[in-house]
Amino acid sequence: MDMKLEVVVLPVTDVDRTKHFYKTLGWREDADIVFGDTRVVQLTPPGSAASVQFGSGLTDVAPGSVRGTYLVVDDIEAARKELAGHGADVTEVFHRDATGAFAPGIHPDRGTYSSFASFSDPDGNTWLLQEITTRLPGRVDGVTYGSTQKLEQGLREAAAAHGEHEKETGQYDEEWPTWYAQYMAQHQDA
Repeated sequence: MDMKLEVVVLPVTDVDRTKHFYKTLGWREDADIVFGDTRVVQLTPPGSAASVQFGSGLTDVAPGSVRGTYLVVDDIEAARKELAGHGADVTEVFHRDATGAFAPGIHPDRGTYSSFASFSDPDGNTWLLQEITTRLPGRVDGVTYGSTQKLEQGLREAAAAHGEHEKETGQYDEEWPTWYAQYMAQHQDA
């Protein structure tokens, strides 16, 4: 059964100030609902399937105590520049060196999972930007083919590969949709 991270609750002191901060960064407002003494504000970062919630009556955790929640980007320098342009106080880019210690600048090899920057909201809840250009094997972050022509090509390639698979096994594969999905996710060309 799939279990998807949906919402991270942020403890804050001033709901409206926090809402303004994240909306200024370009995060989409999904909800601002009041239930008696409870107020729930939900915002979603651009391109994210997960959201944040904050408000009044949601948590008794100290404001500003959420640390190191990751925001994944495919270009750390562009993401840092965009956030800074929206008024966020973003650190300079840094990476882990061969010893595991943090060092200034982008990772020398521009290695995936290796370059970072961080920023905080007005209460001090901190976010860690991480550049990921290639996912670890088996991790599906979304399958995109960029156009209907590329999708059609992907289907044709999967069909040909699956035909070879069935020749090797010598039998009809009733689970061909699963096989196709895995093949296409591994061979996508966005």
